[in-house]
Amino acid sequence: MFGSQRSGANAYAKVGVETGVLSASPHKLIAMLFDGALVALSTALVQMKAGNIAAKGQAISKAITIIDEGLRASLDKSAGGGIAVSLDALYEYMGGRLLTANLNNQPELIEEVQRLLGELKQAWDQIAPGAGAPAQAAMALPPSAALAGYGAGAPRAANMIKA
Repeated sequence: MFGSQRSGANAYAKVGVETGVLSASPHKLIAMLFDGALVALSTALVQMKAGNIAAKGQAISKAITIIDEGLRASLDKSAGGGIAVSLDALYEYMGGRLLTANLNNQPELIEEVQRLLGELKQAWDQIAPGAGAPAQAAMALPPSAALAGYGAGAPRAANMIKA
């Protein structure tokens, strides 16, 4: 009985995330990716401290996927110029730090990536959707079609975001 309630709650949460992705603006989708990565990293820290190796690895893998296939893939280097190139390098650095954290059980590396992502998210949140094309181009918007929340890309983005 408990298992069916849990799976019902999970299905409800999944529908909620997918609906949110479908209705979100490109700006909001990026914010959702930041949030998803930060939640995954918090989960990884908890699991690392509890000694749950499998769950720690899953959470770190999820964060790496969000960073690499979500945030990094959404960069538009032609519109974003040097900022987009720098963000690309930073996202690559984060992925490497998370791999090392996973292999060596180093929570301080996860915390470092959390701090970096938190700072990027704060900056992202300060750019209002109506801030204008120059500000959006500088932050490497628009995201790729896979993250735009339309068609077949929406469930993929929803799967990256959901906890």
